[in-house]
This record gives sequence, structure tokens and C-alpha cells, in this order.
Amino acid sequence: MADRHVDHLLIGGGIASANCARWLRESGGEGSILVVGREPDPPYNRPPCSKAYLQGNEAREATYFRPGEWWSEQAIDLITGASVMKLDTQERVATLSNKEQISFDSALIATGANVRLLRVDGAQLDGIHYLRTLRNADTIRGDLEGRENIVLIGGSYIGTEVAAALTQIGKKVTIVMQENLTLERGFGSIAGAYFQRVLEQHGVRVVGNETLDHFEGEQDRVTTVVTESGLKIPADLVVIGAGAAPDTMLAKAAGLELGESGGIRCSSRLLTSAPGIYAAGDVCEYDSQMHAGPIRLEHWDVAFSHGKTVALNMLGADVAHEVVPYFFSDLADWAAIEYVGPAYGWDREIVRGSLDDGAFSIWYMQGGRLAGALSVGRSEDLEHARRLIAARTELGEASEMLGDLEADLAGL
Repeated sequence: MADRHVDHLLIGGGIASANCARWLRESGGEGSILVVGREPDPPYNRPPCSKAYLQGNEAREATYFRPGEWWSEQAIDLITGASVMKLDTQERVATLSNKEQISFDSALIATGANVRLLRVDGAQLDGIHYLRTLRNADTIRGDLEGRENIVLIGGSYIGTEVAAALTQIGKKVTIVMQENLTLERGFGSIAGAYFQRVLEQHGVRVVGNETLDHFEGEQDRVTTVVTESGLKIPADLVVIGAGAAPDTMLAKAAGLELGESGGIRCSSRLLTSAPGIYAAGDVCEYDSQMHAGPIRLEHWDVAFSHGKTVALNMLGADVAHEVVPYFFSDLADWAAIEYVGPAYGWDREIVRGSLDDGAFSIWYMQGGRLAGALSVGRSEDLEHARRLIAARTELGEASEMLGDLEADLAGL
């Protein structure tokens, strides 16, 4: 016999579970809700970890999804610092790390992702950090005092955001990356060149086309980053942004089907291969009519919108997840990146506006359709992009209007 029963068990203490709990209540759900998260903090927004919170300019409580009293006011039980160790999808029973057994009617798996660790010589030295959680940000911030030369490994979100944040507080920062240009893998060379220019203009050194070989140190602390070409870069502190992998250990042990990109395979309703079991956030790989196949995405807003869809379906709405994913990233206050998509591939980029003025959008075309769009200073373009992506509109020659500032995109 289980120790207790809940109507809705939400596994994972991130934004996907938090927003699912919110929408269960806001949509009229009266059943019991239990959120179980492995971190000691209640659900919080992760973007500040690489920005204002890391700088010491945002309070911990300001990152929280809701104030502490909100959970009890909404009659939502929240367990922090605990994990679900076993999930029996047939008997609908979960076993927690504290040995408590919870039976449930429906469950959400939103276990997030784990950082990819680099296995190179010297990786065990003090002063080498990864960043994903508030506690990681605490550790880095505590280690920054008296450190001047900071090296970021990786030129994607974490690398560029942390580089900007630490440069703003007076550190000398170098990004070392395999790519030719920062953020190039996701956004292409036009956007990549722009973002790299912004970073360099504000004092960030960018070293591209280099692969990390090993770290060197003295007295068990890192002192140098060494690349495969033999380049040596002084480092008082290192932050590695090598991506993340979905945490599907619980799902695999429960016998759930995984998809091509390693996430939990879901229908467009975000239902897994087991009845009444849903997935959301970093671990969710779902069917998307907008992208003609399954997709898996890692971003705060994606988890947020997944949570709402799961809540509605737990309450019997039977709705497909048809939200066009939205992404954002801030390079300090130098450039605010917004993006809808994702464009996994494209054969043409159309620029609207001026890169020199820092107000532009880039439209990623695949064949005659819009696959994604990026904006800096032109948020209004993204509403048109969402509409065109959702409708899978064949633009043909009309796509030339996307680059014409005088054209009325509402007519497309």
C-alpha cells in the first residue's frame, strides 16, 4: 500500500511542473497536487543564473516562480530536496528518495537536464565550474573574488551570457569555442558575426575554431586553459558551457519509449507511451505538425508552455501542443535576442532592418516556408513569424517582402 495518494504527481521542481500546477488550479482543477523537486529551492526561473543573479544584482527570492505562501494558498504540496527514484506506470506508484510511496491518477515527468561534463586532463582542478542551478551560480559568485582572468568554454547561450555578465562587473573574459562565431550553430553566420562583434566591442576576447585539450594548474587550482593547437590562455576561473543532456534515467527505468534525440517520446498531447503519464520541458520529445516531425527543445519558455498544455490535458481538454517555441537570451544590456522556431536547417536567410543600427530580424527559410526568425530590437516581427510558422505557409516569391521594411507583413 502507498503511503499517500494524489490526483496529480508532478515530478521535477522546475518551471514545467510549476506552471503545470498553476494551470491545474487556474483551469478549475480541484484535485490534489504534489510537486517533487530534487533541488533545495522551490521552482525558480533559470535565466538569472547566468545574468543578474550571478552578478549579485538580483535577490534569490526574485528568481522564484511564486512567493513561498502561494503554494499553500493554492493547496499545492511541494517537496524539495527529494527525487522520485522509481516510477511504476502500471500500478501508478512512485517511490521517493525518502522511501515514501505515492500513488497517483496522472503524472508529469519534468526531470530537466544535466550538464555535459568534459572529460579532459585537469578537469578536476579547483576553479572549474559548470552552471545550471542557483547553487552553481552561488559557487561561481563566491569564487570570483580576487579572480581577474575568466575563461568560458563554449560559445553558445551559457558562454556568451556569462561572458557578458562577468565583463559588466569588471572581469577580463575570454571565450574559447569550437565554432567560428559565437551562437553560430543555432542562428547562422550573419547573426553569429553580429553577436561576436557586440561582445568584442565590450571587451570580451573570443577565440574561435579551437578545441579544449586540457587544463593546467598549480596547487590544485586551474591556472591555464590549453587548446589542441597548443594555445595557452591564463585562467583564474573557468566556466564550462558544453550543453546539457535530458535526464531520462527515471523514464528509461520505467520502460517509457525514448525518441531520436534522446528525449521521452510523446504525442502532440505530450502524453508518453504510458496512459496518464506526461512529459514536459527538456526531457520531452513530441510530435509537431508545424515542424513536420518530432522536436525536443531546451529553454525556459518551452518548459513553461509545456506545463500549461499538460495541465489542460490532465483535466481532460485533449489539446495538442501547438505553441510556436519562443527563446530569448540577453548579452548583458548590450543585445536582447529573441527567437521563434526552431529552424533546424535553412537554405536562405533574409535580413529585415539594419545590423549596424542593432535593430533587425533574420528570417530563416527552408524551401518556400519560414522555419524560424530571430529579432534584435524588432520584437514586432516575431508575431508575424509565429503566424507564418504555425500555418506552414508557402511564401514563394512573397518571401522577399520579409526583407522590405516598407512591406506590410500582415498581408502575408
